[in-house]
Amino acid sequence: MTIYLPIAELPVNVFTLLALGIAVGFISGMFGVGGGFLMTPLLIFLGVPPAVAVASVSTHMAASSFSGTLTYLRRKLVDVRLGLVLLAGGLTGTLAGVVTFMLLRRHGQLDLVIAVTYIVLLGTIGSLMVAESLRVLLREWRGEKASVKRPGAHPWFLRMPFKMRFRQSRIYVSIIPVVTIGFAIGFLGALMGIGGGFILVPALIYLLRVPTLTSIATALMLTLVTMTAAIVMHAVLNQTVDAVLGLVLMVGGTIGAQFGARAGQAMRAERLRLLLGLLVLAVGIRVAIDQIVTPADLYAVSIDEAAR
Repeated sequence: MTIYLPIAELPVNVFTLLALGIAVGFISGMFGVGGGFLMTPLLIFLGVPPAVAVASVSTHMAASSFSGTLTYLRRKLVDVRLGLVLLAGGLTGTLAGVVTFMLLRRHGQLDLVIAVTYIVLLGTIGSLMVAESLRVLLREWRGEKASVKRPGAHPWFLRMPFKMRFRQSRIYVSIIPVVTIGFAIGFLGALMGIGGGFILVPALIYLLRVPTLTSIATALMLTLVTMTAAIVMHAVLNQTVDAVLGLVLMVGGTIGAQFGARAGQAMRAERLRLLLGLLVLAVGIRVAIDQIVTPADLYAVSIDEAAR
C-alpha cells in the first residue's frame, strides 16, 4: 500500500516504512541508541530529502526511546540523576543544533555537512569500538586476565570542580564534562537527525566508567527528552517535520524497541559493544560509498525556500 508524504513530497510503501521502524526500534532498544544514525541514511537512500529525513526521524527516536526507557525504568537500570545533569547540556545543545541546521539550509550547505559529518563520526567511533571489543574478546579466548577498570576511576577531566555523586552508576565525578557531553549529544542530534546514543553510550562507558547496562538505559532517557525538544524546534523554526512519515516510524519504533530492550539485557556487554561498533562502521562506509559513486541524476533542480 502506497502513501504520500506531504512534506517530503514523495510516495512510499507504508509497509516498507513500518518494517524500517520496527527494525531500527529493535536496534534502539538493544543498544540504547536512538537509531537515527541508521534511520536517517536509510530514508535518504529511499529518496526522502535530507532536511526532511533529519527532522522527521526525531519522532521515531522519541517514540522508540520512550518505549525502551519504560522497560529499563521498570528494571531500575536508569540513572535518573545522571540523566538530568546530561539534559542540562543536552537541551541547550539541541537549540544550538536546530539554529545551525536552519543557517546551513539557508546557505545550501546542509546536505554536504550532514554527509561528511556522518562519515567522520561513524567511521571513527565504529572503528574504535570494534577494535576495543575485539581486544577484550581475544584476551578472553586466550585465557588472559583482563585489566580491571574500577567504576569511579578518575581521569584528569573528571577531577575538575563541581563534583557530584551518582550512586546508580557508582561514580563521583565533576559535572562539567557530563554537561559538555550532553551539549555535544544534543547538538549533533538536532543537526544530523541522530539520537546520539552511539556516541553517548561509549562516552559513558569509556570516559565516565559507567556500567554498560546503566549507560544504555540512561542514554535512552536523554534521547527521549532531547528528541522531543528537537521535534518541536524543527517544526516551529524549519517546518521540515513530516507528520505522516513520523507517525508510521513511531508505530514501528515503539514495537521494535520493546523486544530490543529485552534482547540487549540477555547479551554480554562485550558482544553488545562489538555488534554496535560493527553496525556503526557499516553505516559510515555506506554513506562514504554514496559520496564517491557517480549519482544516477547528475543535475537536480530545487526551490530556494529562503528566496520565496
